[in-house]
Amino acid sequence: MNAALEQDLKVGDFTSRGAVPRLYGEALVEAARADRRIVCLSADLTPATETDLFQDTFPERFTNVGIAEANMMGAAGGMAACGERPFVHTFCVFATRRAYDQVAMQIAYPRADVRIVGFLPGLTTLLGVSHQAIDDVALMRALPNMTVLEPSGPEQMRAAVRAAVAHQGPMYLRMSRPTAPLPPDFREHELVLGRVETRRAGRDAVVFASGAMVEQALAAAELLARRGRNVAVTNVHTIKPLDVDAVVAQARATGVVVAAENHSIIGGLGSAIAEALCEADVHAAFARVGVRDTFAEGGSTPYLFEKYGLTADAIVRALEGLWERRRG
Repeated sequence: MNAALEQDLKVGDFTSRGAVPRLYGEALVEAARADRRIVCLSADLTPATETDLFQDTFPERFTNVGIAEANMMGAAGGMAACGERPFVHTFCVFATRRAYDQVAMQIAYPRADVRIVGFLPGLTTLLGVSHQAIDDVALMRALPNMTVLEPSGPEQMRAAVRAAVAHQGPMYLRMSRPTAPLPPDFREHELVLGRVETRRAGRDAVVFASGAMVEQALAAAELLARRGRNVAVTNVHTIKPLDVDAVVAQARATGVVVAAENHSIIGGLGSAIAEALCEADVHAAFARVGVRDTFAEGGSTPYLFEKYGLTADAIVRALEGLWERRRG
């Protein structure tokens, strides 16, 4: 194992850093206690996906298929056809781009009751292009029958697992593990599948954000509040099916819209928002904050977010540009 990959696997290694939570792994075990049909598959990334907790608790319901993601998708489809409820795990880019045909034909097409759980979303890895999932949401959105869910952060990870268990049919969960202890004021947020969550109300603009960009959007709104601007922040945890009615209503109420995502600006949340607004004939100033149609180098998440424009300051600049355009 090369040193860079080993470092990625150790980020959030909760066996050696006990203060860092293992929210996803614990929630999956909890769900499996309540539903004996739940089985767990890993593509040789068991500690990195927190599925070692499941392996230790339910070894008879755990399968490590090795570095064979396409085979894992096929096996999961077959297990679902036999009445089991598979959760399959690997990095986002391997769950989607590497195994896309198998996901399409053996999970999405037959509406198999399989949850595909990807880690390392977007620009969150030292390993560069081969491990950066900047097109996974676009790929999974395009598949009929596929639900796409991305919790905003640790505060919604348990709720995301509960929503996945309650859902029947193919689902893609885009997950990012915590890398630090939870703050003293930490509190969990619930989510309702298919419904946006308003994190901050505002009348001057609305930022629709997903995943790690929810935190950046809230920081941007706070910065703008000091300048007299009142910006709403909406967490779009369910990217498909999109809560079109809420998106359209908030866009009409403010007239200024930014979509922010840790993903390419092409095909992901920004595209989903733009499609909804155009089809509803909403006339709003609109901008996308995300990866600008480029591959990215490897690096730490803060470095990558700064270099590729996935920051609170980037959201502020986008909003100020839209306000200026409306004045013109």
